[in-house]
Amino acid sequence: MRFRHLAFILGCCLSFVLPCAAQEGAPAGVKKLKDVVVYRDDTFYSTFPSIVRRPDGELLVAFRRAPEQRVFGDTKITHTDTKSHLVLVRSTDNGETWTKDPQLIWADPRGGLQDPCMIQLDDKSILCASYGWALIPESRGQKLKSVTRAGDFVFTGGTLYRSEDGGQHWGEILLPPTKGEENLGPFGKPVPAYNRGAMCQGKDGRVFWVTAMENPGGKNISGTHLMISSDRGRTWEYSCPVAVDEKVTFNETSIYETPKGDLVAFLRTANLDDNTCVARSTDGGKSFAKWESAGWKGHPHFALRLPNEQVLLVYGYRHAPFGIRARVLNAECTDFKTAPEIVLRDDGGGFDLGYPWATMIGDEKALVVYYFNEKDGTRYIGGTLLDVSAAAARR
Repeated sequence: MRFRHLAFILGCCLSFVLPCAAQEGAPAGVKKLKDVVVYRDDTFYSTFPSIVRRPDGELLVAFRRAPEQRVFGDTKITHTDTKSHLVLVRSTDNGETWTKDPQLIWADPRGGLQDPCMIQLDDKSILCASYGWALIPESRGQKLKSVTRAGDFVFTGGTLYRSEDGGQHWGEILLPPTKGEENLGPFGKPVPAYNRGAMCQGKDGRVFWVTAMENPGGKNISGTHLMISSDRGRTWEYSCPVAVDEKVTFNETSIYETPKGDLVAFLRTANLDDNTCVARSTDGGKSFAKWESAGWKGHPHFALRLPNEQVLLVYGYRHAPFGIRARVLNAECTDFKTAPEIVLRDDGGGFDLGYPWATMIGDEKALVVYYFNEKDGTRYIGGTLLDVSAAAARR
């Protein structure tokens, strides 16, 4: 993942019917309308968005923004930066236009923050999960033991914020470590629970979050675990492992509750040829069956329920041709191995892109947001508007 495995960290308008990959199956019924720019400023490196739609239709897109260091003479990009802050922009016209100046969600005075992952709850409050890095050069950090490093940066673990007023103001929620966490932060305590991916709120009101944990027992792998909140994110309790393996690494994960009540985790992997994996709980998050490989590449994922309860699964594609892809799954997500692949974009300028998130913006349209680059230019927050009426009409 982008925590210990540095390949994950730093490596980390005509309408037409979208082409499907070379797979057999019924047409997905999704039509691309156009691509949009959500936020772009070539002096900033903007990445890792999430989106929510407010009850009045306003759209909020949160993302990580840091200086574009190549503007200042650096020859490379990095996902660790002390000036990496969480910000958001807004749209009141279904994504056609966006506020120009981002609003600050949170800036950590001790380091940089990553990957703001928002969820809007049934009481209309918003949770935003993130995680951080502190600049502690190895020359000054000889006494730090059992920490995760990315060069001169030390991993500080997860953070969580809550807004009760539509993202205007945010308060911090202190997180416990995932049960069994052995990695320590700069202050010598186990790092708070963390991961990048979508939480979900179940029909019973509980909030489910798949967190990651590295190096249990000194093994150079990471697995995923389920945390549950019964009070809308204010406190969290450990439930069970989601996916753990002796050879395969699991990390950035989104979780989704089906109409039947199953919890389905869509997992990013390492040491498995970049294949997507899926794990399922049929007992409300008390346990998960053994993970399965979907047999296709892509990561990380976001699952959006369509009006007819089918699921639009979107994910980044970091292989040539680079871009954003999707699949339409049945309501219970049981056809994840066979659902045809849809290419939303294949014009990316390199592997450093993706991380899509999606929302409905009406009964027939969806907006997918992600970060993107063309010709290895400055990363920006883009989006693709989809007509999903045909998919939503099928059962």
